[in-house]
Amino acid sequence: MDVHEALRARRMVRSFSERPVPAELLARLLDDALRAPTAGNTGGTAWVVLTGPDQTRRYWEAATSERWRARARRWPGLSRAPVVAVALASPAAYVARYAEPDKVRGASDLGLGGTETAWPVPFWFGDAAFGVMALLLGATSEGLGACFLGNFRSERAVLASLDVPAGWRLFGAVVLGYPRGADPRSPSLGRPRPDDARLHYGRWAGPPPTPS
Repeated sequence: MDVHEALRARRMVRSFSERPVPAELLARLLDDALRAPTAGNTGGTAWVVLTGPDQTRRYWEAATSERWRARARRWPGLSRAPVVAVALASPAAYVARYAEPDKVRGASDLGLGGTETAWPVPFWFGDAAFGVMALLLGATSEGLGACFLGNFRSERAVLASLDVPAGWRLFGAVVLGYPRGADPRSPSLGRPRPDDARLHYGRWAGPPPTPS
């Protein structure tokens, strides 16, 4: 499957088999995710990979509540996933990198000061997103299902449960495994997909290019 096929085939899967993902396949997918773009070659992202129910349970218990698990229609399918890959980012790594001699002048010109709050669009979250997308596409190309879960109300609990050192931020988690059973349809899928309305050429109201 090439990248175009993977982009068109990719979807969020929320119902998994308990079948384990082969270790060598998982290692290859994660290695590819680490090759995603990283600003300034900082490499300020990391993953905590949980495999098997004893490990994945730590994520679910920290990231969700008993009430949510009791009422969520997707919980049974999600809970069977054999892999949860937790995506992390280090803001301090990027602040330090862009204070180094080869970056500091350009960073100053761009208004990127020496604190996290000075960055209008934090590179660390962008790099984490690149890695997540690489993992989602890689999973699709290998016949696996995958789902991205964002960081909502449980960042401190998740980081503590995984013994993540201070200074790291939780970006989200990718749930991986082999699809199984009916995947509850998301109501979001009923929305129209306004592709044309999101493409602008030259300026916001610019006309599309004329075919050559």
